[in-house]
Amino acid sequence: MKLHELKSAEGSRKKRNRVGRGMSSGGGKTSGRGHKGQKAREGGNTRPGFEGGQMPLFQRLPKRGFTNVHRKELAIVNLDALNRFDDGSEITPELLLEEGVVNKAKHGIKVLGNGSVEKKFTVKAHKFSASAKEAIEAAGGKTEVI
Repeated sequence: MKLHELKSAEGSRKKRNRVGRGMSSGGGKTSGRGHKGQKAREGGNTRPGFEGGQMPLFQRLPKRGFTNVHRKELAIVNLDALNRFDDGSEITPELLLEEGVVNKAKHGIKVLGNGSVEKKFTVKAHKFSASAKEAIEAAGGKTEVI
């Protein structure tokens, strides 16, 4: 088979129905919209969740909790992700972003104690879990809160 011999399969490309092109076309007059009513009008449709004037479900259900607009979302880094860096290096949020350990800066970086540290380095982050701090210092490194 050659490139110029390629052909789409029979029935795989359906021709679209062009409405409003005369009675004999099969999609004329009301163009598939029926007779009058809200949905027959231009721009006439209901918003998502509209129940014809009945109190919508999302309004009938009880509301719980709240969203804190001042929430600080931290990017999480585990200890085993730090082993890729050289011994004695200084690990900063900028370096983590550059190396692809963290894909978004968010509001800061938190180091968690999942995994183990084999090298000693200085880690600069916004927050540390107690186990992470302990493990880094046990390996001979330093932790620094920014």
